[in-house]
Amino acid sequence: MTQARAIMVLGTSSHVGKSLLTTALCRIFAQRGYTVAPFKSQNMSLNSAATIEGLEIGRAQALQAEAAGIAPSVYMNPILIKPSSDCSSQIIVRGKIWGQISAVDYHQRRVEELLPIVRESYQTLASNYQVIVLEGAGSPAEINLKQHDIVNMRMAAMADAQCLLVGDIDRGGVFASLLGTVELLEPEERERIRGFCINKFRGDLSLLEPGLRMMEQRLDKPCLGVVPYLPALALEEEDSVGLPPVARSGWGPRQNTLDRALRIAVIALPSFSNFTDFDSLRAEPSVDLLFCRSADFLTNADIVILPGSKQTMSDLEWILAQRFDRAVHLHAKTGLVVGICGGMQMLGEELVDPEGIERKGRMPGLRLLPIRTEMQADKVTRLCSGVIQSHSLFGQPVREDAVAGYEIHIGKTLYEDHAEPFATLISGEPDGCISTDRRVLGTYLHGIFDHDAFRHHFLAAARTFFQLAPPSTFNPWTRQREESLDRLARQVSTSLDMHRIFDWVGLEYA
Repeated sequence: MTQARAIMVLGTSSHVGKSLLTTALCRIFAQRGYTVAPFKSQNMSLNSAATIEGLEIGRAQALQAEAAGIAPSVYMNPILIKPSSDCSSQIIVRGKIWGQISAVDYHQRRVEELLPIVRESYQTLASNYQVIVLEGAGSPAEINLKQHDIVNMRMAAMADAQCLLVGDIDRGGVFASLLGTVELLEPEERERIRGFCINKFRGDLSLLEPGLRMMEQRLDKPCLGVVPYLPALALEEEDSVGLPPVARSGWGPRQNTLDRALRIAVIALPSFSNFTDFDSLRAEPSVDLLFCRSADFLTNADIVILPGSKQTMSDLEWILAQRFDRAVHLHAKTGLVVGICGGMQMLGEELVDPEGIERKGRMPGLRLLPIRTEMQADKVTRLCSGVIQSHSLFGQPVREDAVAGYEIHIGKTLYEDHAEPFATLISGEPDGCISTDRRVLGTYLHGIFDHDAFRHHFLAAARTFFQLAPPSTFNPWTRQREESLDRLARQVSTSLDMHRIFDWVGLEYA
């Protein structure tokens, strides 16, 4: 294997901040003039992204590539696991569907099959960049899965990576987590961990110092620093662990003030995918957005959104069981309804799955859009852009009618004779659908709200529809993301001993 300058970020558990610290390190190395790329051999997430080539990878690696100033590639995340149930998952290998298999089958047999692809992917990156920042998954001390591990210590050995162990103090028990993780590793694995750090700290650092010194003695490894809790970062989370809490209560009656917030209810489906589609909307000062799992919460909403789904037919069945169908139909008579990807498919007349891609058979949709969807084995994964076909939103004219995003879906959508597409893509193909009364809108485009111009026109048109005053201010999401990446890198640079980290790989930190 090519010997690359490799740093690996390991964690004591999931959601300790590995992804964002990897993002920060990619930014820091890039800012100092080194060519750098992220790598995570195996990622489990329903939050994915499309590459330029039309392939699928974990969203976290796309963000890390953005921080490094390079285009995302399937080599950065050769295996993506998308859970379909508690015991089975869809496996994406180098951006394409590889199979639908059980957790037992994957861990006991398939992992070894895929190891050569992981090795080759890493070698490809290592031959094109000066530094690779690897990210582990979960904890390296998952002793029940360790025999066939290809994402933590085994990957560290293949890459000859110098490892940083991260503990999350926000969860509590950080010292026990750090010590327990190291104690469960083999002696040669412990040697690879060069130091540790504490993440998400709030409070007086002097109160933490005695514990840090004791941990250095117990672990015989240096503490490289303490990273504070960083609120309001406009950067997406890797998976649904980072999803904001589902609302416990809905809104009261709508206020009659012209400048009130626009109320957006996103139905939190059991197989909710790409929830980061709504980060930019949540950041708008004129928006009050809730994730909800009760149909009662739709009563006083302005806009109801059906989001993407990993299991569209199963989630549609859940919608019917929870009586969301009645609530959405009632809402469509006075409010606005938006469907994204699987959510748009649910809004159609029917879903048909002749080959059992999700579940064999057919199901009636919510019948708010004149479209039908047939599930197919091939997945559509591509970046897209185009223009709104009617040059209007919710019956309101818009000056800027460009749209952009990415498609990740199975299923081909067929249009009824009178159906009107929402947009026309640059390729000339139609995208989505809009109802004749202009109240219901569907699109396949994930990330459509991330583009400032469209999002701002969308909100302005919706507020006009409800006879509300235009937003007094808009959030500059695109600029905010860049500022957040720089803020993250700046804070990590000042919190951790970067001279020591750069020295681990024989590079100068200047």
